[in-house]
Amino acid sequence: MKRREFLKAAGLAGAGLAATGAGLSSCTGMGSGNAPKPYHINTAGGARMKLSWEPYELQLRHVFTVASYSRTTTPDVQVKIEYDGFTGYGEASMPPYLGQTVQSVCSFLEKVDLNQFADPFCIDDILTYVDSLSPGDTAAKAAVDIALHDLVGQLLGQPWYRIWGLDAAKAPDTTFTIGIDTADVVREKTRECASQFNILKVKVGLENDMEMIRAIRDVTMLPLAVDANQGWKDREKALEEIFWLKEQGIVMVEQPMPKERIDDNAWLTERSPLPIFADEAIQRLKDIPSIKGAYTGINIKLMKCTGMREAWKMANYAHAEGMRVMVGCMTETSCAVTAAAQLSPIVDFADLDGNLLISNDRFRGMEVVNGKITLPDRPGLGLIKL
Repeated sequence: MKRREFLKAAGLAGAGLAATGAGLSSCTGMGSGNAPKPYHINTAGGARMKLSWEPYELQLRHVFTVASYSRTTTPDVQVKIEYDGFTGYGEASMPPYLGQTVQSVCSFLEKVDLNQFADPFCIDDILTYVDSLSPGDTAAKAAVDIALHDLVGQLLGQPWYRIWGLDAAKAPDTTFTIGIDTADVVREKTRECASQFNILKVKVGLENDMEMIRAIRDVTMLPLAVDANQGWKDREKALEEIFWLKEQGIVMVEQPMPKERIDDNAWLTERSPLPIFADEAIQRLKDIPSIKGAYTGINIKLMKCTGMREAWKMANYAHAEGMRVMVGCMTETSCAVTAAAQLSPIVDFADLDGNLLISNDRFRGMEVVNGKITLPDRPGLGLIKL
């Protein structure tokens, strides 16, 4: 049997172990009791993982405005992990509020030594080591995480949603985001995208919220999600606006008030006729207990949580606690967006349009077909380099 055929067959046999992470974290080859040993590639040839990266600036198609800033570009770092003829791709995208820069990402990646790991299947050990290198740098960590998952999925010969045991057909519609702007520009942007999507997302949080919504309603009656990006400061006014938004066909609200005002957000969630999701208030797995009860659900973003490994844990933990789950993204290439999309079959809402907001994508991966997330049936992340 040829090596690649053997890898694919072994991947199918070991997919159950990989889905839980139990098989991937056992790197000594010892196993536990009478449990079968996880599939382990032949490392006798001395193959080692090679990590490399390059800065890359994302060019936005339109000026992107939220409640706190506007921008036309997003700094980004593209990452590769090469191993035995295979290449896994990752990226770090850094919008302003993350507080990370191209320099900080590159400085972090300089610290990462993958030569100490002979086996890329040791995902848990590798990413635990990467996470230990600093208390922050979540986007840089996500870049390594995404590239490693892409690499291992290729070695297994399976896409990650299948390794996780998910049904690609259950991937939801994705929202398409319309930033804060004048009524005329909002109407123009809505006309451009209304026929391609089944739900839109609108940035609010300033004094022209109602004008924005009315402008969209001049064009389409599609369901809308709104994201205030912490822009609402008065909880009574926020609640009044939410009731008005429900009458306009809005279906959910994201991060209505500043994240540090947890009691006000809890007060709002308790009275809101719409589900309220935490975004800026949630970053990593450890944050979920502190916001439980203050929000209906959480928005998971790979750049905030360090990547696919932690995103998978967060989604399952949130569901176990009775919370709803949304998966989102920054402005990113199809690399990171497709990585996040692997999780989409188990979420309640998806906001995976970051690749559609830029004009210089470097990959083909997840696609939106008739408004619905369509996952590639290719190994790893299923990326095609453009």
